[in-house]
This record gives sequence, structure tokens and C-alpha cells, in this order.
Amino acid sequence: MQPLRETQFDTRSKLAVEASVERLNARFAESDASEILRAALNAMPGRIAVVSSFGADSAVLLHLLSEIDRDVPVLMLETQMLFAETLDYQRDLSAHLGLRDVRLLTPISDVPEDLHLRDTSACCQLRKVEPLEKALAEFDGSITGRKRFQTGARAAMPVFETDYAGRVRVNPLASWSAQALVDHLDAHNLPRHPLVSKGYPSIGCAPCTRPASSEDPRAGRWANETREECGIHFGPDGRIIRGAA
Repeated sequence: MQPLRETQFDTRSKLAVEASVERLNARFAESDASEILRAALNAMPGRIAVVSSFGADSAVLLHLLSEIDRDVPVLMLETQMLFAETLDYQRDLSAHLGLRDVRLLTPISDVPEDLHLRDTSACCQLRKVEPLEKALAEFDGSITGRKRFQTGARAAMPVFETDYAGRVRVNPLASWSAQALVDHLDAHNLPRHPLVSKGYPSIGCAPCTRPASSEDPRAGRWANETREECGIHFGPDGRIIRGAA
């Protein structure tokens, strides 16, 4: 593995971060997920967090993390509209993996209870985008569980990238297929989200998530809309920023 001194990020300027991202992509873009995770944690020791929904396949990334460092902060958006099963799963999986710093992020603004019925984008903005942006302000980077096969917008997603705020964002599972995720869950006997067996291929907030039989991995999310993303991986207002993944 590349020595720590050669992979640590210089966060003094946007250009320095982009140069570091380019170097890490050149070295680790084809590496396995564990090596990518180690490189990210070594590059930003104590200054990077994992963002996890504790959803359908979240156990894969969290299991890999637990084998390296169980003290890395894990940020979960507790939107106050999640399925009860998701909250139970978060507690059970965290205990199973021995994760020691799981942080539940709740909305920082008042959210009308019926906002999701009138404007799902505004609801995601208040329940997800705002609290995550506040939480990430103390870090130089984040680690996500996004995969290229999930949506068209993610198809060309790099392993290391800069986000809209100039922070580093790492996608260790970018190249993984749906079958690879299942194989990993099976091989390590990892707990499954209880809603997966009930036909939910992707799990978000309860009012906006439905069971789905489609092969589309995001089917069932915002089922009556054309949306594929909640906005947390884009700009602070939830809109796609040109040049951001």
C-alpha cells in the first residue's frame, strides 16, 4: 500500500484537493474496496466520515469498515420519517459490527409534517441535505456506498472525487454489481434489512418508498416521480452541480 505520507490530502486549496484526488484515482481506482477504504482513511486520518442510510445493502460497506476501524464516524440521516424497521436495523447492525461512533442526524429546521405530500424535493432538502451539510462541515471528506449500476447519473462515478463543497468523496463500492453485494452479504452472514424480504429493493423514508418488482435498483423510491436522488450528493440546495458526481 502507498505510504501514508504520500497519500495524505493537502486541504489548503481546491486545486490541492483535486490533485490529491487525481493521484489516488490513478493508484487505487482498480483496487478492491478494502484497499480503497484504507487509502481514504490514511489520507484523512480523523477527518473523514462514512455516510450510510442503513438501507438494503448498507451492511456491505459497514462490514468492510468494521474490519479496518470501528471508531470512524458513521453518519445516518434520521429524517424522522424512516421505517421503524430501519431504526431497529441500525441498532442491530451497529451492535453486530461493533461500530462505536454512529451519529443520527435529525432535521435542523422545522419541517411541516405534510411537506412530502406537496413537495418531496423541499422535504428532502430539510430532512436530509441540510443536516448532512452541517455534519460534514467538520470533516474534509466522506465515504459513500454508491454504486455505478444504481442510476444513470452514477454510471461514470469515479472512486475518488471532490464534492460540491470541495471536500473529498470516496466511493469504494463504485464498481460492484448487485450480485457482488449479495455474495458478500451471504459470505459473511451479515444481517439483512427486514424490508428487503418484503419486496423493497431500495429503502428510504416510509411515505415515499414502495415495494417494487422491477429490476431497477432504485424502483420504489419516489414511485410516482421521475426522481432518482434525494440530493445529498449534489449541491447544498439539493440540485445537481455541473462537474459533481
